[in-house]
Amino acid sequence: MKTAKSKIKMPLGSRIFDVFNVVFLGLLAFSTLYPFWDSAVVSLSSIRGYLASDFHFWPSEWSFEPYKYMLAQPQLWSSYANTLFITIVGTAVNMLITVPGAYVLSKKELKGYRVIMFFITFTMMFTGGIIPTYIIVDGLGLKDSLWSMILPTAVNTFNLIVLRTFFFKNPKEIEESAAIDGCNDVSILVRIIIPITKAGILTIAMYYAVFHWNDFFSGVMYITDPTKRPLQLFLRSMLFESEAAYQTGGESLFMLGQPMKMASVMMSILPILIFYPVIQKYFTQGATAGAVKG
Repeated sequence: MKTAKSKIKMPLGSRIFDVFNVVFLGLLAFSTLYPFWDSAVVSLSSIRGYLASDFHFWPSEWSFEPYKYMLAQPQLWSSYANTLFITIVGTAVNMLITVPGAYVLSKKELKGYRVIMFFITFTMMFTGGIIPTYIIVDGLGLKDSLWSMILPTAVNTFNLIVLRTFFFKNPKEIEESAAIDGCNDVSILVRIIIPITKAGILTIAMYYAVFHWNDFFSGVMYITDPTKRPLQLFLRSMLFESEAAYQTGGESLFMLGQPMKMASVMMSILPILIFYPVIQKYFTQGATAGAVKG
């Protein structure tokens, strides 16, 4: 015996709303993805192919010359190594300070809690300024050192407060049970709090890592030795050379103009794009932690 499948017919208003959502989100996704796609296509196009059209959905004339030129530069690899050191060591230093600091600040019974939070929050609104910071870095002998791009930004107040909020959400009963079993504060943090707050900690670590990878201003301020330049400073010098050659009509036309600039952009962001899927699951959990669940 055949049974007719009953279908619930959605009201016309709901269907129109769904269509509007799909169209709107599709346009939003396209507007977000297209700049990256345009950069990738232009970086793989010749200068003639780039000038042939205002919109670039596919290279009309392929060219790998900008990448060949950049990969042949010895300073590219040293700048990559410098940036990797700054990112890895800098993120480790950030987390070694931020995680214990956020854990302590999650204890409202801490003596002087309000005063401490006031001074920490105060630094988000008022800073010493560029000149005093430069004088301190120079006075400590950190100028022309990779540590000048790590130690002055050893902790970010915003990230510290966000991670403190993650720790606020942990059940206090777990810590009390561990304390009864003989664990001290360090053991509770390492063995209990960090494992159950892994998503939030990795999210903050991702914020720090992206900041260090993209840090350009600190390099301009403190680094003058070409062998210690981070990747962003090297790419900046390449863009200046390309622009100068373009305006003077240099012989190496393959490296002129926008394709060279977009190749620099792609070489800067590709490592982050490769690394992001590894921690995407934790990043999504951490970014949505505390959201209202329905």
